[in-house]
Amino acid sequence: MQSENNTSAPTTPRLRHRRRSNEAIPDATKANGSHLLVHDRNKYKSFLVRAYSTVWMIAGFVLIVYMGHLYITAMVVVIQIFMARELFNLLRKAHEERDLPGFRMLNWHFFFTAMLFVYGRILSQRLVNTVTSDKFLYQFVSSLIKYHMVICYFLYISGFVWFILTLKKKMYKYQFSQYAWTHMILIVVFAQSSFTVASIFEGIFWFLLPASLIVINDIAAYIFGFFFGRTPLIKLSPKKTWEGFIGASVATITSAFVLANIMGRFQWLTCPRKDLATGWLHCDPGPLFKPESFPLPGWLPWKEITILPVQWHALCLGLFASIIAPFGGFFASGFKRAFKIKDFGDSIPGHGGITDRMDCQMVMAVFAYIYHQSFIVPQSFRVEMILEQILTTLTYEEQKALYMKLGEILQERLFGQS
Repeated sequence: MQSENNTSAPTTPRLRHRRRSNEAIPDATKANGSHLLVHDRNKYKSFLVRAYSTVWMIAGFVLIVYMGHLYITAMVVVIQIFMARELFNLLRKAHEERDLPGFRMLNWHFFFTAMLFVYGRILSQRLVNTVTSDKFLYQFVSSLIKYHMVICYFLYISGFVWFILTLKKKMYKYQFSQYAWTHMILIVVFAQSSFTVASIFEGIFWFLLPASLIVINDIAAYIFGFFFGRTPLIKLSPKKTWEGFIGASVATITSAFVLANIMGRFQWLTCPRKDLATGWLHCDPGPLFKPESFPLPGWLPWKEITILPVQWHALCLGLFASIIAPFGGFFASGFKRAFKIKDFGDSIPGHGGITDRMDCQMVMAVFAYIYHQSFIVPQSFRVEMILEQILTTLTYEEQKALYMKLGEILQERLFGQS
């Protein structure tokens, strides 16, 4: 018995469990492409909901474009606010924020400070041109523009100090992660969408055409994938197919060439806006928007074809919109999979949130602006550029002195030539 009591119980070996991955495990029922739209039993219902929302969005978009540059800019600002709200909520934890009153307000403080900085730099000259006729407003606006960067800097620093003063013990990790997340949102939302506003005032054409090409590419990819999709394109976005990608590319490039010819004939779309007024525009459209005729072979029923030079540039925009811009959507798909969410929001029935619709638009907006500045705008000093520097950096008295001095120089040259 004693020996039995002294016998120790057998020890159980310790099992080591592998750490589970955070990646969502694909459903076995969706293997071998069964998740494609062609195999979706509810696809017609979702198609109708998506089509209904698309019609309303396009109708509203056309109305805003008709109203003009200022209203389009206001639309972009509203979209930015909705995108920021969706992205702020993505990492929000209600339990932690109950112990941090006013912390959400700090995020919006940084957001609107960034908005003031970005749009102040883009629209400053146009604001000056709008109030030039009123001396008091002109001097007031000129002073604001002169100290614009200082004002924005101190607004940001006040937010920085506010953040430091609100740090709480046991909440440091959450607060600093939210601080970094907020700044990443500012980079994603403003650093890209600010190019959209800059393109709008260069001429609605340079905003409308790229935005329309993304919409066309998205719709065409959905339709081609809906009816013909068989071959999966990329794992990050399981419903994307090669058939949809190729079909959408052909449709987008063709649409770019045709739409450029149509849009390029309206001065309302091609004229740049130099102020913040809402009246109709009249200008010299420039050589890009003046039609050129090309003879056709005699066996064709038409003798010649009329093409605008801007249509060749539109082909480059269409190529980018169909091949590169979709990777903005793939990035968003991977982002959503990382956070295990289906959509960024539910504000648009059948489409998800605003961010779900703007992923490719952001990539396209940056390219369209850079392309315009690199290949369309003359790479030389223009009268408008010099005048902008004079109006934004010199005081009213300095501008008068410059005017008088310039008049004396011109008179001396005139008398010297005679």
